[in-house]
Amino acid sequence: MKPSLTIVILTFNEEKNVPELIGQLKDFSYPIFVVDSYSTDATLDYLIDNKITYVQHEFINYSKQRNWAQANNPFKTDWVLHLDADERLTPELIHWLNKVFPIVSDQFEGFMFGRRAIFMDRWIKSHYNYHLRLYKTAYGKCEEKAYDQHYILNGRSCLVKKADMTSKVCDNLNEFVAGHNKWAFLEAIDIVNKRSSGEVKNKITGSPIESTRWLKNNVFQKTPLFLRSFAYFIYRYIFKLGFLEGKEGLIFHILQAFWFRFLVDAKVYELKKGMSTKQCTLAELLRTEYNYTLPIQ
Repeated sequence: MKPSLTIVILTFNEEKNVPELIGQLKDFSYPIFVVDSYSTDATLDYLIDNKITYVQHEFINYSKQRNWAQANNPFKTDWVLHLDADERLTPELIHWLNKVFPIVSDQFEGFMFGRRAIFMDRWIKSHYNYHLRLYKTAYGKCEEKAYDQHYILNGRSCLVKKADMTSKVCDNLNEFVAGHNKWAFLEAIDIVNKRSSGEVKNKITGSPIESTRWLKNNVFQKTPLFLRSFAYFIYRYIFKLGFLEGKEGLIFHILQAFWFRFLVDAKVYELKKGMSTKQCTLAELLRTEYNYTLPIQ
């Protein structure tokens, strides 16, 4: 019997991405539910023309939006598959969802898939990681974290190999820099606010997601500010063999592993210094100096 499943997608000005992704998903008989953050481009026109069920909801952060989408799914299905608009399914994953998932869906509460980062049209294999995206609605949610959120599961999970998603990192470097500057600010707030550890289990011998979070919380975050960005770049570029990925790999790892992590640390330093100088709380500093209201957790 085919499982009851909804495919959930978040959008904001995704007119370049939505047609290709939904074009892939039309091969499935599963319903699609889109939660849009008040797009101003042609995203809604495409959804309306293709009779895709959607609602608009104010965006606070990804965690809250994803959990809201799941809680307000009009199809009320037993399973949910979360996708980003810039993600695509490999033929192997499409085959798995069509042929294998209906057979094994009663054996687990969730499934993890590999995600390939595509940067300047090149697959950055040294940045390959796993994500929990498909799970029983009653057993999973997105952790409350401003950046680097993962879905967490209260049940049995299965790692699906050789059935990946792909994700285009950016359309151009201007977009990359602007986006990562925003993420660096949010990550720095989480660190200063002591919320960067997240809700994923810290377990070195656990799933790929759990072991990665253990390394981040117990090794990376305990390394001194600024020094850790140099160490992380060396780990990614040398030990993870990023140097084999040509000029695209060099650009990606310098920007994503070194510059981005250094920028996070610089913003952490700036926030802590501002709080000390002005003798104020983080929330007060963010409100007065950055015109940013700390979300209620």
